[in-house]
Amino acid sequence: QLQLVEFGGDLVQPGGSLRLSCAASGFTLNYYAIGWFRQFPGKEREGVSCISSRDGNIYYADSVKGRFTVSRDNANNVVYLQMNSLKSEDTAVYYCAASNLPDCTHPVWRTQGYSHWGQGTQVTVSS
Repeated sequence: QLQLVEFGGDLVQPGGSLRLSCAASGFTLNYYAIGWFRQFPGKEREGVSCISSRDGNIYYADSVKGRFTVSRDNANNVVYLQMNSLKSEDTAVYYCAASNLPDCTHPVWRTQGYSHWGQGTQVTVSS
């Protein structure tokens, strides 16, 4: 069974850091583009980052550019989202998703372009 699971959500103070993990079972993450999305209460999911498998491209939403970094750990079949300088407006449920293509494809943040989703992990930024 193909499954994605996110780890690492927590309560953190403004200016703090968190690292989210996206682990897969039943398939190899390295073969696919992996997206990170987040969802605010009452809002649709919005794209945060996408990392390609083949062409090496990485995309970030303007709201997180310079603060968030996505990376792969192919040996452990995990994709990470390192989040630094967190702000209260980063509070959301964060999801990882696997595309059925190896590379991030425009429009990168189209949720229909991702075939497998994790259950989400809550990130709360508050003092």
